[in-house]
Amino acid sequence: MSGPAFDLAAIRALAAILTESGLTEIEIVDKDARIRVARAHAPAASYSGPVSYSVTPHAGAALNHAAAPVAAAVVPEDVDHPGAVLSPMVGIAYLSPDPAAPPFVSVGQTVAAGQTLLLIEAMKTFNQIKAPRAGTVGRILIASGAPVEYGEVLMILEP
Repeated sequence: MSGPAFDLAAIRALAAILTESGLTEIEIVDKDARIRVARAHAPAASYSGPVSYSVTPHAGAALNHAAAPVAAAVVPEDVDHPGAVLSPMVGIAYLSPDPAAPPFVSVGQTVAAGQTLLLIEAMKTFNQIKAPRAGTVGRILIASGAPVEYGEVLMILEP
């Protein structure tokens, strides 16, 4: 049984980004596959040691949260945006309640204060992240199934 074919140059490019940026892991999820590039150890920012590569076929519905579109990358101004929805914890973000369900919200959708925007799984508990105020979803800055950090901008709500 052979898995999906991936472009080795793309994997090497991801590893280079990992090394240059000081990140510990990058994961890209597609419909039928995912690529995860991670360092063997949690390095200091200047570390340029070994990088492990893991390419696995998509495990089925449990990881199929990647169907939701993701907006442009976070820019420094997003953290100061008055409608920025920040992650209150470290965990895995999910844009829908289960893989077969539609996302909680989509870009352009009007939301009410207190409406559930997404879930963050932390320590095997799913935590609802609610809209801090009413507005329109301007951008969704994370992919479903992606790890998020405390204070990371998840979405931008426009007035």
